[in-house]
Amino acid sequence: MNRPIRAVSIFCMMLFLALMVNVTYLQFWHAKDLNEDPHNARVAEAAFSRQRGAILTGEGRDQITLARSKDFDDQYKYLRVYPKPYMYANVTGFLTLGSQTGIEHSQNTVLSGEDPRLFVTRLIDLAQNQSNKGGNVLLTLDPAAQEAAYDALLSTVGPDGEGSVVAIEPKTGRILAMVSLPSYDPNELATHDFGASEQTYARLDDDDKEPLVNRAIQTRLFPGSTFKIVTAAAAIENGLYNADDEVPSGAFWQTPGTSGSSNVIDNEGRTGCSPEEIPFRTAMAQSCNTAFAKMAVELGPEKMREQAEKFGFNSDYLSDLAPQAQSVYPKSATDAEGDDVELNDAQTAQTGFGQYEVQATPLQMAMVAAALANRGTLMRPYLVEEVQSAEYETLETTDPEELRPAVSPSTADQVTELMVETVDNGTAYPAAIPGVSVAGKTGTAQRGVPGLPPYGWFVSFAPAEDAEVAVAVMIQEAPGKEIAGGQLGGPIAKAVMEAILND
Repeated sequence: MNRPIRAVSIFCMMLFLALMVNVTYLQFWHAKDLNEDPHNARVAEAAFSRQRGAILTGEGRDQITLARSKDFDDQYKYLRVYPKPYMYANVTGFLTLGSQTGIEHSQNTVLSGEDPRLFVTRLIDLAQNQSNKGGNVLLTLDPAAQEAAYDALLSTVGPDGEGSVVAIEPKTGRILAMVSLPSYDPNELATHDFGASEQTYARLDDDDKEPLVNRAIQTRLFPGSTFKIVTAAAAIENGLYNADDEVPSGAFWQTPGTSGSSNVIDNEGRTGCSPEEIPFRTAMAQSCNTAFAKMAVELGPEKMREQAEKFGFNSDYLSDLAPQAQSVYPKSATDAEGDDVELNDAQTAQTGFGQYEVQATPLQMAMVAAALANRGTLMRPYLVEEVQSAEYETLETTDPEELRPAVSPSTADQVTELMVETVDNGTAYPAAIPGVSVAGKTGTAQRGVPGLPPYGWFVSFAPAEDAEVAVAVMIQEAPGKEIAGGQLGGPIAKAVMEAILND
């Protein structure tokens, strides 16, 4: 064989080997990635044409269906239907050709039937020459609590309002209610009229009120005075004060190292805060800014940050619904030269009552309340109760998981006493339930922008001595109403707590 023919032969052999390597790589090593690629139209259409499992919540006869697939006479065979769209949309999310959000996304492998736990089911379907059916997902949400939260929040903020409610079972971390307003109808996105679906998505995505955002886990705002329970916990946990002590207060306080009226902390007219020293119970019940600002400075930013992080700030913790915004206790400040430095006294003072750069989601503040209600133990919050086969057989149940001790039982008991005082004789009285001991705290957080109304917050749990539910309410916008955490948030929290206690 002459040299040119030999060279061509070797070149062709190399091309053949490269082709074999590429085919082998695509069919074996890269097949999973290709199948999961959202741009793979064939895979997306095959998944969209499958009988997807149901999303359920509730127990026994109270169980309801939040999402299901019904027979449909077109090439895709099934249409995704959401029977209670607005009340649950920000939890269930929606399914479209090639994409999912909410539980539809986080539990997609179960709902689509591709999860390894459904392997036996797939084998049976194959043996019976039936199409692969998806598994079901049972959520932790309590239908009565969810309805109470949705109805109370909607009636408070109105159809143009914005806000969120989260309720947690303190001993387990089960999320009992998760509401976000404004909401939307996922049925309009799941339609097989893809042009209409795209138009609906574009409209919702362009809406300034962001209805597609789950405010419970994706919106973080200044928590305002609800953060005072974190400051109180830090002060008691570090031996600075006890619940029965007198604490420094005062009508006004010029924060150390500052000058000018912009750095003066006051109590917004609450005269019970004016003495230089007041009972700790009064400081909490009357929500005295000066008292908690001074506590925070006495503790220092490191201890304040450490306590906040024990409650869940600066971390992720919800594993079965995404995306989640981290709640923040600032790790540093920026000096005049642009370098990262520790918070100074003025900044630390502001964090003591949930301002400066402290940011929290409603879920985070519900977790703070739940940890105190659980005598200091923080449980991981979760939404998925069970994974089931298409025939409703339980394949896996979520076990409650302890994240960490946030505070000692003694500290939790003392903060609870302060919060009960706040409901019985203080600003949180709108959450009082006859015959039930309720612990609560109000919050009205300034936005830092002149002329704009504040944010309203409310956190609570009940019964205070052995809590079954902890609640956080966040009111972002309530057109036509004066926003105050106690007046607006308290009745919402009360409605949710009563729904659980009377269930």
